[in-house]
Amino acid sequence: MEKRHSGRTGSPPGAPSLRDRFWSVFSPTTEPPRSALGLRMALAAFGLVVCGFIAITAYAAGLFVPAVVATVLAIVAAADFVVVVRRRAGR
Repeated sequence: MEKRHSGRTGSPPGAPSLRDRFWSVFSPTTEPPRSALGLRMALAAFGLVVCGFIAITAYAAGLFVPAVVATVLAIVAAADFVVVVRRRAGR
């Protein structure tokens, strides 16, 4: 009877995995990338502040369509911020 593989490449125990070998070849620092949640949270906060400011300014100037667009983008940024905060808390 033939022995079936469990999806492994047949490397000896203790040998670097395929993922580790990938990063040792393609990464200048040979480290796998860390999570980008901090950057995503900063960008969501920035988008929330900027879009909120634009929405308030456009509404005050009587520009209804840009105010609605900026408000929708601010809501999306707020939702993204909440998602990132919940994901970081779940680490």
